[in-house]
Amino acid sequence: MDLIKMTAHELKDRLESKEISSVDITKSYIDRIDKVESSVNAYITLTTSQALARAEEIDDRRAKGENLGILAGIPIGIKDNMCTKGIKTTCASKMLEDFVPPYNATVTQKLNNEGVVLLGKLNMDEFAMGSSNENSYFHKTMNPWDLTRVPGGSSGGSAAAVAANEAVFTLGSDTGGSIRQPAHYCGVVGMKPTYGTVSRYGLVAFASSLDQIGPLTKDVEDMALVLNTITGYDKLDSSSYNKKYEDFGENLTKDIKGKKVALPKEYFSDGIQPEIKEKVIDVAKKLEELGAIVEEVNMNMTDLALPAYYLISSAEASSNLARYDGVKYGYRANNYDNLVDLYKQTRDEGFGKEVKRRIMLGTYALSSGYYDAYYKKAQQVRTLIKNEFDKVFEKYDIILTPTGPSTAFKIGEKINNPIEMYMNDICTVPINIAGVPALSMNCGFDSNNMPIGVQFISKAFNERTILQMAYAYEQNRDLPNITPQI
Repeated sequence: MDLIKMTAHELKDRLESKEISSVDITKSYIDRIDKVESSVNAYITLTTSQALARAEEIDDRRAKGENLGILAGIPIGIKDNMCTKGIKTTCASKMLEDFVPPYNATVTQKLNNEGVVLLGKLNMDEFAMGSSNENSYFHKTMNPWDLTRVPGGSSGGSAAAVAANEAVFTLGSDTGGSIRQPAHYCGVVGMKPTYGTVSRYGLVAFASSLDQIGPLTKDVEDMALVLNTITGYDKLDSSSYNKKYEDFGENLTKDIKGKKVALPKEYFSDGIQPEIKEKVIDVAKKLEELGAIVEEVNMNMTDLALPAYYLISSAEASSNLARYDGVKYGYRANNYDNLVDLYKQTRDEGFGKEVKRRIMLGTYALSSGYYDAYYKKAQQVRTLIKNEFDKVFEKYDIILTPTGPSTAFKIGEKINNPIEMYMNDICTVPINIAGVPALSMNCGFDSNNMPIGVQFISKAFNERTILQMAYAYEQNRDLPNITPQI
């Protein structure tokens, strides 16, 4: 029995039947981390001793017959921009290299209440700014399918850990595709829920109107399990939506006959790798075989999403990151002449190149004389993009698109070309701008045996339909027997 290859729901069933123990699972994952982590570099901070102690505690409670959460005893990893009490939360930045939060993020606390076993904090692009995981202050994470390629970003560590079997599931954050794009590159399932369904309290802010926490899992059923645990209203988060959330797994096995699927022509343009177009069209054909109705549509605002996103997100980042000044907490420069120089030296030394680039862009967009021309205009475009999604969803249940324009590229290939790097998010940023949910999952491989992701998108708070459609495809897809390099 190879425990590290099992899904969360498979492990859950065996734990509940007492066929295996949480200690068994945790030791298997720690052994796996010891074996491959030096090659993958998915983690920033490992908490293996605490993990074993936690697993023993869960096993003792189970033996006593206590009521436990549905994910009790399952070993997981959390992206290093979510606060964990007593455990470093660095955002992969020199600025927060030694920051230990005095409290838990709401999602962290919810998972703790479930009884999960935390293996550690996962690597990311600094302050979640990046599409390749090459912007971490600590080290680059490698793609388990090919160690010479990037795992995607900013949640690259979260995706790589699942793909390399270094965690059963992980949490990531998605501002413009930072869960779905790494899921695409690493061949796992990744979902950005509707904005406001998962509390952002304790998530270190990048762009507050776009950031959303979501899971990365081995299959769709696991996705439903984790969403059931982390969603819900939180009075500590002013953007949290107060509603009753139904069981995300309830509709998984239902027939999809009659469901209407939209294929936007703009997502299949010349800029999309031909092999990706082919595989996504194959998904559409499979859904048709299962009874869905697939039609082409136009979404003419798509080309405007990327520039609008980078203006809005950079403006919000420049505001959110103003708090890192060397006075209150975090890194402080050692040599400075006065208070203003302290600010300058601290921010110059503490932030990486990509973070500085986005702060400068955002500050410029918000500056006097340019606010109306850039930031205000981007917000107006945002409204038009949201309206376009709303219009499509009046007729269709799902929008089906590629997750990204290309498969995982070589490490270093695009790091010196910011515009080319930003183009990797062209298929994912419109979803964040509209605030709607989307899921990426593997639908095949390219000629280099690298995973290809397909993206299921639906209207706000319609995650259950996404999961139903994705599950139907997952149960009927025919993928070649290709496995990660590591």
